[in-house]
Amino acid sequence: MKRAVILAGGKGTRLRPYTLALPKPLMPVGDYPILEIIVRQLRQNGFDHITLAVNHQADLFKAFFGNGEKWGLTIDYSLEHMPLSTMGPLKLIPDLPDNFLVMNGDILTDIDYGAFLDAHAQSRSLFSISAAKREQRIDYGVLHTNDDMRLVGFEEKPTFPFLVSMGVYAVSNRVLEVIPENQAFGFDHLVLGYLRDDKPVRVVPHEGYWLDIGRPDDYQQAQDDWQTLSAKLALA
Repeated sequence: MKRAVILAGGKGTRLRPYTLALPKPLMPVGDYPILEIIVRQLRQNGFDHITLAVNHQADLFKAFFGNGEKWGLTIDYSLEHMPLSTMGPLKLIPDLPDNFLVMNGDILTDIDYGAFLDAHAQSRSLFSISAAKREQRIDYGVLHTNDDMRLVGFEEKPTFPFLVSMGVYAVSNRVLEVIPENQAFGFDHLVLGYLRDDKPVRVVPHEGYWLDIGRPDDYQQAQDDWQTLSAKLALA
């Protein structure tokens, strides 16, 4: 079976005023809180053990999710006594398996979490990042010049494609060796260190739906998209 760690310790400051009363992962989208949608997806994708890494308003998460029996899996909790960023909380969890999923608790996506983790395990990689495609449109005519400032090309309002991290990671427990104890240590620290040391990190583009619910307009977008997405997910 499969194990997931969900990061739910943030204060959700970008989503205020919505998060003044509730932590962001407990904000409702359609019929469920965001985090319950994730829990239901993980159960459908073969996960039987979820650890919620919590800090801010931890008691609300415990009151809502309990031990996970309602969803047919085990839910336990890892409490941060200081902010540890995205990767630091993993150092507090003593029983992580050889490969496991780590993800933010405030995203909507139709990714198959189980297939993503299985592919990571088969690759024998240290770290796999699920990535979404995005485009940036430049609202100006872009000039291309040579070293002598002579015009050599021109593009009218070009669009540049790029990949962004979705906040969903498949992780080998060997990663724990580089995470310091009792210290904030983020995704950026980890990947920059691996780039410096020339360690392989897989990037796996996801072609489907993904939304990071970080700001009020993102939250409204999630509400608008939910009817179509929920039909696709068919959550039990």
